[in-house]
Amino acid sequence: MSLESLAQKEAVVQIKIFSHYEGIELPKYETEGASGLDLRAAIQGDVTLAPGKRALIPTGIAISLPKGLEAQVRPRSGLAIKYGIGLLNAPGTIDSDYRGEIQVILINHGDSNFVISRGQRIAQMVVAQCMPVELRVAMELDVTKRNSGGFGHTGF
Repeated sequence: MSLESLAQKEAVVQIKIFSHYEGIELPKYETEGASGLDLRAAIQGDVTLAPGKRALIPTGIAISLPKGLEAQVRPRSGLAIKYGIGLLNAPGTIDSDYRGEIQVILINHGDSNFVISRGQRIAQMVVAQCMPVELRVAMELDVTKRNSGGFGHTGF
């Protein structure tokens, strides 16, 4: 299968900018092959996150996803490894019918205070296809090689 056949069409997502976002760079892919758009903190002043504490950080944007798409808000690996900063509900899901401001629940798993500054990249947003399903009750499920094995059953 060629790379061209793997490429998907680009979807158009409308973005609303709130007044507290003014002067901050729009979310963007930082590299050509990036999966996530970087989300930035739309805060007025610095927010200090003490070890073990969490904070709801506004991004200053809302989006209009076409039906059949979802956005996932995920942690940034650099913040995780360098400072122990993560997201409490990772991945956070943004449904196609949500039109409110995107906010990020950051948590400090590190040993030191972490300062969040205006415009700082705090998370990434990945947009993906999502299909609705119909659930049907069954007395038995088809058998697979893995079957009900889970929680490390293949080794560590």
